[in-house]
Amino acid sequence: MVLNHGVKHLGIIMDGNRRWAKRHGLPPLEGHRRGYTVLKKAGDWCLDRGIEVLTVFAFSTENWARSKREVGYLMRLLEIGLSKDLDDLHRKNVRIAVIGRITGLPKRLQKRVQAAVEKTKDNTRGTLQLAINYGGRTEIVDAVKKLMKEARDASKITEASISERLYTAHQPDPDLIIRTSGEQRLSNFLAWQGVYSELYFTKKHWPEFSEHDLDDALREFALRQRRFGH
Repeated sequence: MVLNHGVKHLGIIMDGNRRWAKRHGLPPLEGHRRGYTVLKKAGDWCLDRGIEVLTVFAFSTENWARSKREVGYLMRLLEIGLSKDLDDLHRKNVRIAVIGRITGLPKRLQKRVQAAVEKTKDNTRGTLQLAINYGGRTEIVDAVKKLMKEARDASKITEASISERLYTAHQPDPDLIIRTSGEQRLSNFLAWQGVYSELYFTKKHWPEFSEHDLDDALREFALRQRRFGH
């Protein structure tokens, strides 16, 4: 276990489920199922390492373009995670948070989201934050729309006032963002919050990401010197 790594908020872009499935001669949906299993393990790994917030890119605003079958399966997988596994997360004192345009989700999933957030809202050990129907640019657009309704004077609009109206208001920005599967870009994930995050890329597909891989990323983070533009 890596101690004193300094990561309070970890973001993960869980990429490569479909590529992993194809490589193993399995259907894409099996890749998503395996990826969900790894996510549950990763939550425990983060708790053990004192990471306070884990934000994962579960479903982007662009993912609606995938096949109806795949989208439907992902929606059902999210429903299962927010119902079947909810009691276990609650026992572990984990708070569930969901960011994104929630009103664009199927009604049944919206209810699951609301119930999970309400049930765990007072938990304090850590936060599992799911980015669902999420896009970094749409998040900024939504924040600006809120400001336009509230601020009559443009001079009152500041970085702080925008941050306070993001989905992640009152949370620390991510210290580290991990992306699996070899791609080296953020793909609209935490576009505002991640401007000074350290980035870590691994060629491993998400279903094969391990506890050892997480520790490798945390060790790398601990060696970096963060300057925040200074």
